[in-house]
Amino acid sequence: MSKQVAVILSGCGVQDGAEIYETTLTLLRLDQLGLGYRCFAPDIEQHHVVDHRRGEVAEGERRNVLTESARLARGDISPLDELEADDFDAVILPGGFGVAKNLSNYAEAGDGMQVLDELSEALSGFHEARKPIGLMCISPVLVPRLLGPGISVTVGHDPGVSGAISAMGGLHRSCGVEDIVVDFENRVVTTPAYMLATRISEAATGIFKLVDRVDELMDL
Repeated sequence: MSKQVAVILSGCGVQDGAEIYETTLTLLRLDQLGLGYRCFAPDIEQHHVVDHRRGEVAEGERRNVLTESARLARGDISPLDELEADDFDAVILPGGFGVAKNLSNYAEAGDGMQVLDELSEALSGFHEARKPIGLMCISPVLVPRLLGPGISVTVGHDPGVSGAISAMGGLHRSCGVEDIVVDFENRVVTTPAYMLATRISEAATGIFKLVDRVDELMDL
C-alpha cells in the first residue's frame, strides 16, 4: 500500500479559499511520486465570498468551505472532523486567504489569532506522532498556534507575516520562492509559493521540493 497524505483545503479561490494553483501543484506532485492522498475541509460557512474578477466582497453571498473545496477535489473530499492522523503518513496545507479567513481569523486578528478547533485537533495528532507536516504560502503563519513555539518556518520575506510569526513564538526564516525551509526536529516543511511567486512555474519549483521532502521524511 502506498504512503497516504492528507491535504487540507480552505475553500476554492485565492482571495477567500484555498489557492487553486498551489492545491493543483500539490496534488500533481503527490500523484507523480505515486503517493495516495485524500482531501479534507471544514464543513463551515466561509468568512465571506470575494468576487475574484473585481477583488471585492460579494455582499449578501454565502458559501460553505467544504462545498467550495469539493470543486478542487473533484468531489472526492471529506469533512475535516473525519481526519484521523493514524490513517495517514503526512499532511499538507496549501495556502490562499481561506487559511487566514476560514481556518483561522489571522486576517482580522493578526498575531492574536485563533485557529479553527477542528484543524488544531487534526494537526496535533500528526505532530505528536512525528509525521511530516507541509505548509505553503500564508499557511505557515498558523504553526505557532497549531504546533507550539520555536519551530522554523518561512513565508518568504513578508515583514508583516514574519513579524506575526515571531510575535507568536515562531522562528521565521527568509527564503526564496523556489526553495523550502525544513525544521527537521519537528518534521515541518514550508515554502513561500504565492507569497512570492509571479509565475506558476516559480510556485511549482518550491511546492515540488516541499512534497519531495515530505515524502523523504515519511521514510525517516
